Amino acid sequence: MTVPTNGARAITEEADFLQLKAIDHVHWWVGNAKQTMYYWWKAFGFKPVAYSGLETGNRQFASYVLESGKIRFVISAAYGPSSEIAAHHLVHGDGIKAIALTVDDVEKAWRETTQRGGKSAWAPREEADEYGVLRTSAIQIYGEVLHVFVDRNDYRGPFAPSYRPLDMPAQSTGLAAVDHMVGNVQLGKMNYWVNFYHQVMGFRQLLHFDDQDISTEYSALMSKVMQNGSGRVKFPINEPAEGKRKSQIEEYLDYYMGPGVQHVAMSTGDILATMSQLRANGVEFLRVPDAYYDQLPERIGKIDEDMAAIREMGILVDRDDEGYLLQVFSRPLQDRPTAFIEVIERHGSRGFGKGNFKALFEALEMEQERRGNL
Repeated sequence: MTVPTNGARAITEEADFLQLKAIDHVHWWVGNAKQTMYYWWKAFGFKPVAYSGLETGNRQFASYVLESGKIRFVISAAYGPSSEIAAHHLVHGDGIKAIALTVDDVEKAWRETTQRGGKSAWAPREEADEYGVLRTSAIQIYGEVLHVFVDRNDYRGPFAPSYRPLDMPAQSTGLAAVDHMVGNVQLGKMNYWVNFYHQVMGFRQLLHFDDQDISTEYSALMSKVMQNGSGRVKFPINEPAEGKRKSQIEEYLDYYMGPGVQHVAMSTGDILATMSQLRANGVEFLRVPDAYYDQLPERIGKIDEDMAAIREMGILVDRDDEGYLLQVFSRPLQDRPTAFIEVIERHGSRGFGKGNFKALFEALEMEQERRGNL
């Protein structure tokens, strides 16, 4: 993939030529789609809404579509060892293959991005069934991840051709929308992908954290947050920084065997209720040292939520000029210490919890030490 550098737009210029509307779906490639579907259904409260597989004429892979609020996850696993999905799983374990973005014109999105240096994964194409026509195109980003452009204006099916609807009641946990998705890349590659998102996708930089902001005695990382012109789609990019020990980013890269999506942050309107349900369902979360909560009232000031409940649930709180946010991070979703989930509730703040970085990293390092990877 070649990102243009000569004559490129200044990083501060806003050029939202893609006009992205939302994240259409997040596609996970996994080892066992049925069991992973059950995990998201019963632990996270996602409702299964569609299925594709042998019974629908799909001989290549089994796939489930689940929704919670505006979030749509697609979970797919291969039927045989020669599949691209099987090869992906062999190398990476369970992981996100595609971040799909809603557009009005997939041909224009593909043309504009590939002309600016993006590498095509597939050219604009149409899939049709009795529900209409679904249009997609795709480009490659870091690692083996794709951005898929999706136009559903002429499609009324449950998800895509070969998928049939499911009616499986779910107990919602209140997860409402994708707030942001974070990519981990190799040392020295963060600025490359920042430039990619600016020059190829028309994004602009929202925030920048360096190793002075995000560090402990042992490890550090650097991060830049890219967002599209409307601010609806945010993609922070992380790279490791030099430290005394292996950072969480290096651990991810070692076990994922390369760059990939580190975590999906999902918003909720009531993080205390969401966390109560998720914990009851068996979802495991990181826990920062108790001393964090002793200092919290003085550092944060008044918030609407009960401080005792915040401590009990292990929720982190941060404040900036525009308000405050509450956030919590799960342990890895699989045996490999790779992808995890963030739950976030915003009260005006557009930040990412800078004041929590040190406490969070110390909690992560305690987990790394237990795994023998610090």
